[in-house]
Amino acid sequence: MCHVIVTCRSMLWTLLSIVVAFAELIAFMSADWLIGKAKPVSTEDTDNRTGGLQEPYHPTLGIYGRCTRISHMQLSRRDTLCGPYAENFSEIASGFWQATAIFLAVGILILCAVAFVSVFTMCVQSIMKKSIFNVCGLLQGIAGLFLILGLILYPAGWGCQKAISYCGHYASAYKLGDCSLGWAFYTAIGGTILTFICAVFSAQAEIATSSDKVQEEIEEGKNLICLL
Repeated sequence: MCHVIVTCRSMLWTLLSIVVAFAELIAFMSADWLIGKAKPVSTEDTDNRTGGLQEPYHPTLGIYGRCTRISHMQLSRRDTLCGPYAENFSEIASGFWQATAIFLAVGILILCAVAFVSVFTMCVQSIMKKSIFNVCGLLQGIAGLFLILGLILYPAGWGCQKAISYCGHYASAYKLGDCSLGWAFYTAIGGTILTFICAVFSAQAEIATSSDKVQEEIEEGKNLICLL
C-alpha cells in the first residue's frame, strides 16, 4: 500500500532539487555569461521617447548563444537580437566551451532526472530496498562534480576569437579583458553550491521520512502522514 509521507525536510529537499535543476538549465541556455565592452554610441542612437542619446549597449555572449543590437536603417531604430551563434556543436567558439557544454549538459540532465523523481518520493521512499533519498543524493553529488568541471573549464575559453571580439585583445584564458561576468555565470555557480547542499540534505530527508513517528503513523493505518 502506498503511504504518502510529507515532512518539512523532505518537502524542502524536493523544492530545492527542482529549483536547482531549473536554475542550472536557465543559466546554461542564457547568453548572459559574458558582458562585452560597450559599443560606441552614434548620433543615430536616439531614444524616441526622450529625444536624447541612448545609453551605450553591452552585447552579451554565452556558451553557444549571444545577444547583440541590430540597426533598422529605414525605421531609425535598433533592436536587440538574441539567439545561438553556433548552428551545431562543432561551431561552439572554443574547445573548452565545448567541454563545458558537455559537462554542464550531463550535470543538468542528472539534476532534472532527480527533480522529477523527487516529486514521487512522497509516495515511494525506496526501490529494491535502496532509499530513493540516498540514491538521489548520490546522483546530485555526481551532478555537482560535472558542473564544477564545466565551470572550471569555461574561463579557459576566454582566449578564443569569439570572446576576443567581445572583450578586446587583452582577453585570454582566465582573463576577462574588457568584459565582465554576467548573471548566468553567477547563477550557475550558485546552482552548483545548492546542488551539493541538496546532496547533503537528502540524508536529512531520509531520516525524516523513516523516523519513529512516521512508523507509528503507519502502524495506526494512516495513508496520509504529514509531520513538521
